[in-house]
Amino acid sequence: MAITRAFKNAVHQERRKTPIVVNGDMNVAQRTTADVTGLGDGDEGYVNIDRMRHTVTAGAGRYTCKQTNDAPTDSGFNFCLELDCTTADTSIAADEFMGIDYRVEGHDVQHLKWGTSDAEYLTVGFWMKADAAVAYSVGFINSDNNRHIRSLFTTSTDWTYHCIPFIGDTDSGPNNDFGEGLRLRFIFHGGSNTTSGTLGTSWESTTGANQHVGGGSFFASTDRSIKITGLQLERGYFTAETMPEFQFESFQENLARCQRYFEKSFDYPSAVPTNSLNGMHWIAVPTAGTGNFHVGFPFKTEKRTTPTIVSYNNNSQSAKVYKGSSAGAAAATIDMIGTNGCRIGSNDSTSSAETGFHFTAESEL
Repeated sequence: MAITRAFKNAVHQERRKTPIVVNGDMNVAQRTTADVTGLGDGDEGYVNIDRMRHTVTAGAGRYTCKQTNDAPTDSGFNFCLELDCTTADTSIAADEFMGIDYRVEGHDVQHLKWGTSDAEYLTVGFWMKADAAVAYSVGFINSDNNRHIRSLFTTSTDWTYHCIPFIGDTDSGPNNDFGEGLRLRFIFHGGSNTTSGTLGTSWESTTGANQHVGGGSFFASTDRSIKITGLQLERGYFTAETMPEFQFESFQENLARCQRYFEKSFDYPSAVPTNSLNGMHWIAVPTAGTGNFHVGFPFKTEKRTTPTIVSYNNNSQSAKVYKGSSAGAAAATIDMIGTNGCRIGSNDSTSSAETGFHFTAESEL
């Protein structure tokens, strides 16, 4: 049975004006809103839903990741992240692993006072629905100090609210910087390298064998599925009945916070346009055929750090730009990259009065 939650105004600290978790309602999917299939061995990174990072190492298991219009009834949520096993893997090698991370910048968790005797609890809340009752694990990695803590939870075939408080780490805290300070990690499949120890239910030096002890496998059969939404992190000790309500943001606020880590020059929610002329940013050449030209391009949102820029040409990754209605012969130059923008140019000396381009800028944790 799904839990009916009642907020009892139990917050004993002032809440942040914005939630720690960005896109916890799974609404924003800049990279694509289409299903991504065949994910498996060696796939690592951000797939479709923003800020949800996938890691799969070794093994024959494969799955599909999608943004699905499904959520708990009357919860205020519209979408979830859905994972569906498409190829099972029941012969589990020691180094196999599959999980989802949410990574937090160090300066965003300084208010927890970790590394002091006043270190505060941090409570994880999320809604989840699965194909069966399966034990999975969740917990934190203190990335700057190589420490972790873990807990098990059990899924249900109904939408169920899970609320798991974790004691603060009095030993050390994340650095106060723009780098990764805290990693929330869900583990859905692991070999003996993650299951052969003792579950790390107290803060300890990160020990691989203690991460998923007692946990089940998402790749146990092709019936396996997981849906998750409403992911939140709250300072303090809470239960399912006292957990503060999810802090909803408008889509535009949510999108802007996601764009701190990733943005694209083409329209949301499109993937790289199949017709590269649609939605391009165009540069006018002062005099056709005169050679070098450059233009400054501001980002929509200031990036976390200097981003990696990738330019696109006709639905494929390329270092070319478009000239008028055909692909440019010379490579585009993308330089002077900072957190607020970059410079785009070309040394194409053939006759053309304009040049266009698509690109992505990524500064993910």
